[in-house]
Amino acid sequence: AGADISELDQQSPVVSAEFSRRGQAMMRLVETLGKPVIARVQGYALGGGMELAMACSLRVASRQARFGLPEITLGILPGFGGTQRLQRLCGRGNTLHLALTGKPVSAERAYELGVVQELVEHEALDEAVARLAGQLARSAPHAMRGLLNAVVYGGDAPIDVGLAFETSAFGLCASTADKSEGTRAFMEKRKAEFRGE
Repeated sequence: AGADISELDQQSPVVSAEFSRRGQAMMRLVETLGKPVIARVQGYALGGGMELAMACSLRVASRQARFGLPEITLGILPGFGGTQRLQRLCGRGNTLHLALTGKPVSAERAYELGVVQELVEHEALDEAVARLAGQLARSAPHAMRGLLNAVVYGGDAPIDVGLAFETSAFGLCASTADKSEGTRAFMEKRKAEFRGE
């Protein structure tokens, strides 16, 4: 998945900048949803497709998947946040190598770089995503939202600011019924049943 190249060819600088801003805003909505979003990647995640996958909380990929930011081969660069998200996932050097060469990498390489969190056989992809989604669905919603906010917003800030996000979220969780349920379930050696309260 990616951009319509014929559309890009006709865009003026002003329209291109607005296209980039809108794409970035869309990706930021995915990233800051407050609920985990799982990218299920079975084939090609190139350009905007890879940028969308990187905006998701977690990425599960088939071994047949390919990842890349080929924009440089078109005389442009990633415009939906790819230059920023990729280096947060795998570092500046790896980002520059992927984006400057424009060459796609295998799912295995994306996993090694930290872009992909789970790598499975093609026929096991749906099951792996369903298993992960089920596991996340059983988590305490307030704690999950706080954790996502601390990582997403705190990860973009100096560590002291990130720690403040974490402290605030940790404190808010202490006021929830789910915290009481989780701690009691642990002490009673049973599974917690979180209700989002």
